[in-house]
Parts: sequence; C-alpha cells; structure tokens
Amino acid sequence: MPRLPVAALLAGLLVGLVAPPAAAALRAGAATVDITPARPAALWGQMHTRVSTGVASPITATILVLESDGDGGAGGLTTFVACDLVAIPEAALEAIRSRVAASIPGYPVERIVASATHTHTAPVLLEGVYEIPQGVTGPTEYVEFLAGRIAAGIVEAHGARRPCTVGWGMGHAVVAHNRRSVYADNSAVMYGATDRTDFRMLEGYEDHGLDALFVWDAAGALMATAILVACPAQEVEGDGRIDADFWHPVRGAIRAAHGDGVHVLAWCGAAGDQSPHLVFRKAAEERMRRLRGLSRLDEIARRVVAGWEEARAGAERERHADVPLEHRADRVELPRRTVSEREFELAREKIRELSASPGNATLVWWHGGVVARWERQQSGDVPPFRTEVHVVRIGDVAIATNQFELFTDYGVAMKARSPACRLRRATRRPRHLPPQSPRGAGRGLQRRGGEQRGRPRRRAGARGAHPRAARRALPPGPLTPERGRRGRHPPCPARSPAPPPPPGRPRPTRPGPSAHSRTTRSCAA
Repeated sequence: MPRLPVAALLAGLLVGLVAPPAAAALRAGAATVDITPARPAALWGQMHTRVSTGVASPITATILVLESDGDGGAGGLTTFVACDLVAIPEAALEAIRSRVAASIPGYPVERIVASATHTHTAPVLLEGVYEIPQGVTGPTEYVEFLAGRIAAGIVEAHGARRPCTVGWGMGHAVVAHNRRSVYADNSAVMYGATDRTDFRMLEGYEDHGLDALFVWDAAGALMATAILVACPAQEVEGDGRIDADFWHPVRGAIRAAHGDGVHVLAWCGAAGDQSPHLVFRKAAEERMRRLRGLSRLDEIARRVVAGWEEARAGAERERHADVPLEHRADRVELPRRTVSEREFELAREKIRELSASPGNATLVWWHGGVVARWERQQSGDVPPFRTEVHVVRIGDVAIATNQFELFTDYGVAMKARSPACRLRRATRRPRHLPPQSPRGAGRGLQRRGGEQRGRPRRRAGARGAHPRAARRALPPGPLTPERGRRGRHPPCPARSPAPPPPPGRPRPTRPGPSAHSRTTRSCAA
C-alpha cells in the first residue's frame, strides 16, 4: 500500500471529526498528583548541569478523563495528562500506559495524551543529556516515580467519573513575547538586545489569545478546566529550584476564587519562538509591576486568570451535557531534514573544541546529534521521523497534538484555517520547528546568546523532521506572497511604493529575506 502524504493523513483526521457523530451524555473525572521528587534532582532545560537546591513551588500532573455514553464504555474514554515538565519522552509515556493497563484491564491506554508546559525548572527525563553527580535523582529513577504517580492519578480520575457539562471560551492574556531580535545586517539572535542602534524588528508574531475548556459537575460546580496559552512556562527558567513557573500562581488564584477542588490543566500552544521574558519596554513594564506590588510570576498569573475569567463568562452561557466526543490517533512518518557537509564540519569542530574542557557534556551531546545524522546519511540509513498524533473533538472544539516546538506562525495558520481551536502539546523531546519566512531576517536560524547566519543551529533541524512537516498538516498548495495560496486565497494586494524620504534624511532600511530562505506562507490574513 503506498504511503499517504502527511497532508492527506491529517486532513483525513480533521474531516472525519467534522462529520456529525451522534451527541451523547458525558461523564468526567479529574485528579491532580504531585510529581515533585523528594530528593535533589537534575533539572532539564539549560546547556549545563543543574541540581535542584530546593522547591520554589510543587510541580504537578493534572488528569482529565472524559467519557461519552455514545461510544460505549471504555471505548469512549479520552485521557488528558498535563504536566509541569520540559517534555515527556516516549519511554516515559509508555511507562505510564503500561502501569495503567495493569491497574485497569481494558483501559484504552492508546488514548492517553500527555503534555508538558515546557518549564525549565523540572527534572530531566532523558539519559545522556547531562553529567549527573552521585546521590542525585536521575532520569531513570524519576521516570519510574513519575509513571507511578501519574498512573495512580489516572486510576483516581477514572474512578471519579460522574455526569458533567462542558463549555469552551476564549479570552486574551499578554504572556508571550517573540524572543528573536532582527538586526540591520539580516541576522537574528535569540534574546538579542533590542536597545541596539541596528535593531530593526522582532522576527515573528505573538498570539495573545487564551483558549479554555471547562467541565462542571451535575450540580454546576466547576470540576476542571484546561487553559492554553502560546507560551512556555519559562519566566524563572535559569533558577536552581524546582518550580512550576507562572502556572503555580494561576492555579492558586483559580482555586481561591472557585474552590480547592478545581483541577487546572496547563497547555502550551505553538510557541517555539516565544518566551515570557520581556524583550523591550522593560522599564515601563517593571514600573507598573512594582506599582501593583506583584512579582513577575504573579503579574503573568494575573493576566492569565483575567483572560480565563473572560473566557469563563462566555462559556457559562453555553453549557453542554451531550456533545460529540471523538478521538483519533495515528503514528505519522515525516521526512527528516538533510544535514549539509558544512554543518557536519562545524559540528565536528565544535565537539573537538568543547571536549578539551570539562563540564561540556551537554553541548557535546547536542552537537553530536548533527555528526551522528551526517554519518547515517553517508551510510544511507536515515529512517523517517515517526511521531504520534492525536486529534480530539469535544463539541465544537478540536484539540490536535504536535510534538515539535512549532513557531507561533504555524499555530496562527492552523487556527486561521480551521473553524475549531487546535492545540499543540509536546509528547516527546522538544524540537524547534521554525517556518522559512519572507519576513526573512534569520527565519530558521537560532543561536542562544549569539548570532548565526546561513544555517540552522537548532537540533530539531539536524535530528528532527524536515521544516515542511508542519506545513503538510495544512491544505496542499504553494504559499507565495505574490500569488497567495493557489486556488484557495485571492492574490495578495500589491504594496504601494513607500514615499520618498524628506530631503536630507536617509530612507530607513528593513531587512529582506535571507538568501537561504524560501517563502512558505501567504500574506493573506
């Protein structure tokens, strides 16, 4: 049987969800479990080893089990697990599923969808990333602990199922900021200074929409809510303590207003180029925060909760007791990006340089992935990238998973072309996936703390899927700023030439597309 293109696979999943399955009564159960390790643990997210020095706030896993009578018993179950973690490797997810299968025979473990907030102040779950000292909780030990706790939480939520109503809404919260600064020489720098005289713009868009799902019990009390913002939980990412970041005060504020029994699932949208860190107008932002008497985490939480309340006010007007619940899952094969010989040579030289000094194991591991990919290319042994994709329909809401750290442009394109809300959540190791854009500047180029031109720095490009992978989830057809999407959108209007500058004043410059980039999006809204 010929392999279908990814566009056909994902479009088929979404079209199938649009077909009107019979609505049926819903039941839901929820639970929250503490996944904070008892001993110091190696933390995941930075390029050096960190061992936790304490706990600033507990990290949790929140479980929501939804069941539809129309699908008949366990077959109608969908299980969401939202964790305060960087990511959830496949081995950890399989460990969770195996424990649940042993506890509840016949449970549809293939419909357990795990996600991470992408906090950088939680334990590492993958061996080989860091040099971890003796006596510290390492990845293997923590995965065993994590799987046991989450499995117990799923059993608890499954046993607590009861009739419910659901609703959904949208609000707004300014949390994310594009973290890639573009300069006059057409370079892009992650967290680059914006007060430089050659700073020209931020590279991409920011999505300040907040999507929320609500679950009420038969008495009308709020049982659980899922909140999605297109921003990772990384305000305190460099700290040495375990911390759930801004989601901890968000949960506290919601429970203070609506009861301690509310379970809050934190979801991260497409935000590979986003951060909660301020990138410009810092003095004014900090002044207002001090005048309000809030910490930076509390300020972010204030915005999230205000957007969530905005969404709740609307959702409460449309509570549904009998809506379609449908869950599709598939394993999709994606093409891998090809590593160039120049990238291989640069990575090999970097490894030699780093290996000369101790304490660089993580950076050696990072660049080693490029070398390993090149060597596999030479032997012709480069298998396709396999990823697990879930699409869940709850009434008019569609929830789609994606393991990549998609740049926000992808999320905007998905939402713009869908009548439903689609959410991205990482299920395995995070892999950045930038679009190649006519806004140009260094689209697809990253380097933490420095500049880089002409080649992708990201490990995703070297070891993950090809950047076209996410685009294939959209309807087929080339994207060009001149023609728009062929056969789907009208041509983009031609821009009028800018008026000449006043005498004696030079015309301002704006960086154009980099030489290596290709246009992959339309300028049509």
